[in-house]
Amino acid sequence: MAKNIIFENTSEQRSKTMRAIRNKDTKIEMSLRRALYRKGLRYRKNYSRIFGHPDIAFTKSKIVVFCDSEFWHGESWEKSKRGMKNNIDYWNEKIERNKKRDLEVNARLNSEGYLVLRYWANRIEKNLAEVVSEIEKAIASRSK
Repeated sequence: MAKNIIFENTSEQRSKTMRAIRNKDTKIEMSLRRALYRKGLRYRKNYSRIFGHPDIAFTKSKIVVFCDSEFWHGESWEKSKRGMKNNIDYWNEKIERNKKRDLEVNARLNSEGYLVLRYWANRIEKNLAEVVSEIEKAIASRSK
């Protein structure tokens, strides 16, 4: 006979869940990288020699690509935070800082001559061919 188990949402459980969230080699990154590789495009992944450790870097053409999840990078954040119930101050500070860091990374990379491309996860999932095409065009325009 199976027992009904009630799971409490304790801070230890939340902490364990948060530690399990990947910050590289995510499903969207892998999907985009596979598509780019099939097109014959070669890149560096999570390249630590470039500020901000871009998810994908085309070093010769100085193009970097970031695959941003909607939650962690604050897409529609004003709307999303209204639905939060726990640790509202923590999450607001965390996501606002992530958004600010993204802007700082973009500014620095632009000043170093990089073209920064950022894509939301849902756009990569729904329009992968379009995203790959945009990246191909950016590389072609930089190769002239």
